[in-house]
Amino acid sequence: MPSPLIDRISIAQEAQKPWPKDVKLFQPYEVEQILLPDNANCLAVQAFLKMCNLDFQVEPRANAEAMSPTGKVPFIKAGRFVTAELEGIVQFVNGKGKSLTDKLDNEQKSNLRAYMTLVRNVIEIAELYMCWVDKETYDEVTSVRHGSVYPWPLNHFQNREKRKQIVKKLKLVDWHNKSLQEVHQEVELCCEALSVRLDNKSYFFVDSPTELDALVFGHLFTILTTPLPRNDLAKIVRRYPSLINLVKKIETQYFKKDAKLQ
Repeated sequence: MPSPLIDRISIAQEAQKPWPKDVKLFQPYEVEQILLPDNANCLAVQAFLKMCNLDFQVEPRANAEAMSPTGKVPFIKAGRFVTAELEGIVQFVNGKGKSLTDKLDNEQKSNLRAYMTLVRNVIEIAELYMCWVDKETYDEVTSVRHGSVYPWPLNHFQNREKRKQIVKKLKLVDWHNKSLQEVHQEVELCCEALSVRLDNKSYFFVDSPTELDALVFGHLFTILTTPLPRNDLAKIVRRYPSLINLVKKIETQYFKKDAKLQ
């Protein structure tokens, strides 16, 4: 058997090869299945890869979450490698010699990581809360979409198990017992911090986008364009014109379409 050292050398050599031509990005089905937080994260990765000018093909799968090495979507298959979630994919791309943060100094890179953590810990958690804790949203949207790929009665079992998993996560971060008003306040404070950091510039750092811009775009665009029984989060985001302008700019520049946001 090959030694672990040989395996690590082989993996490192493979990672340094050029970007494969047949990279596939796996995610749930957009029209009937995907939920707000997963859609946001998949869109963030798509935006990041487009910002890096890297080719990929979106591959919808009903069981994409189960296929992922981390149990989360999206994930990419690039040659021999399967890598999941934005941070892991950014690291993989950096290993290919492509980086969006080359111009940043150490302090800026530290600030970038801090703001990405803020988005993860507030915006994404708020999306999970709305989808799985808010009863109206769960009954009308989440249970229908999440269960759509399973036959009855398996759909009810899968919904119940997933909801228990999310509720456990929200309890660990002290979000499960928050009121809707408290959730809205957290999101507003996060948007305020992002708006102050953006300060009416084109992007959060330097004059070109980074993975932070991709992450913010993914979440805010999805919040603004996803029909839900409650549009409270979208109303909050729309109070920050600089964030709206960032979303429009990235949509137009990297997704080759006129901005849909009004």
